[in-house]
Amino acid sequence: MLKKVDILLVALTSPIKIGVYEDKELIETIESHEKSSDILPSIFKGLFEKYNPQNLFYANGPGSFMAIKVAYIFLKSLSILKKIPLYATDAFYFNENQPIKAVGKLYFVKIQSEIKTQKIDVAVEVSFNLPNKLHPKEFSTNTAPMYMIGAVG
Repeated sequence: MLKKVDILLVALTSPIKIGVYEDKELIETIESHEKSSDILPSIFKGLFEKYNPQNLFYANGPGSFMAIKVAYIFLKSLSILKKIPLYATDAFYFNENQPIKAVGKLYFVKIQSEIKTQKIDVAVEVSFNLPNKLHPKEFSTNTAPMYMIGAVG
């Protein structure tokens, strides 16, 4: 019998990070520097052979438009096909509320609960970390991606 687990995906930058949680505790971490669209199917194939996923969680932005889109479409498809609930939260949950690169010198910042862009002249190093303990109440059933930036002219 396969272990019942929750799976968390953070695919906003390289490396993508996947956490496997049993009883809300992190039991396995997977990182990859490959493109999400290339690697996610094989990683998840392995996870489904090893575990019985109960819930899927992901960072729905802000961040790379394509990375968010690929993660969402992939996880939403799994959610529908395998009948596994999908949940999302913003990327600031995974980087201690640090600025996230948008475009040029613009960064996404979260002030209280509002996300907006702000010009930052000195480049900010951004890294995302998987929590050791999963707190599902921090996630929402509103899983649509946060694309955040419109046309840049």
